[in-house]
Amino acid sequence: MYLRRRRLVRKPPSAPFLSVAALVAVLALGAAASGGELAAQAPPNSPEVLRTGDVLRVQVWRQAEFSGEFEVTDRGGIAHPLYREVTAAGRPVAEVEEAVRTFLQDFESTPNVVVQGLFRVAVGGQVRQPNVHLLRPGTTVAEAVAMTGGIDERGRLDRVILRRGEEEYRLDLTEMSGDSRQVTVRSGDEIVVERRTSVFREYVLPAVSFAGSLASIYRVFR
Repeated sequence: MYLRRRRLVRKPPSAPFLSVAALVAVLALGAAASGGELAAQAPPNSPEVLRTGDVLRVQVWRQAEFSGEFEVTDRGGIAHPLYREVTAAGRPVAEVEEAVRTFLQDFESTPNVVVQGLFRVAVGGQVRQPNVHLLRPGTTVAEAVAMTGGIDERGRLDRVILRRGEEEYRLDLTEMSGDSRQVTVRSGDEIVVERRTSVFREYVLPAVSFAGSLASIYRVFR
């Protein structure tokens, strides 16, 4: 009797293992597509008016009791025992200054007064010191970001989000002569610096690790 020797032939890996490379490629392409650039859009001009939470810096010549920094209250007035009847919310700083001057004429015929407004603006995202800042009218978004210590190693100056009221705008602060660099803050603005995405670190490496796990399982159960 003759025994036939059976030849062992290794089977190729099943389809899931053969598609790992394709999976990595798909993830990388998807990440690249999701990071596509959107056109920068500067917000339309809007009045620089004060809101609740903003601060007024009032300086009256030789009248220390009328001078200081006072917050705009929830009722729209000024947090000062005498100035509280002066409406500040919803008005530009120059108009509030004139209202304060008119009020002070009850105490002095020609009051010498200067009023400076400070807008409350939140700056966050990929910046070194995210915080709520009190900024002078005329401060640009780029200057506001710089006041936080600038962006961190993963921040993107070409993808800065400005939230103003119910609207959201995307600014490119890398264009030195672009409109985005000229945008100035308004009271209540929220500025968010987006994160730089690393396709290799966030998509390719996890996929390769996943592929290695699948290969290990295959070696155990084959």
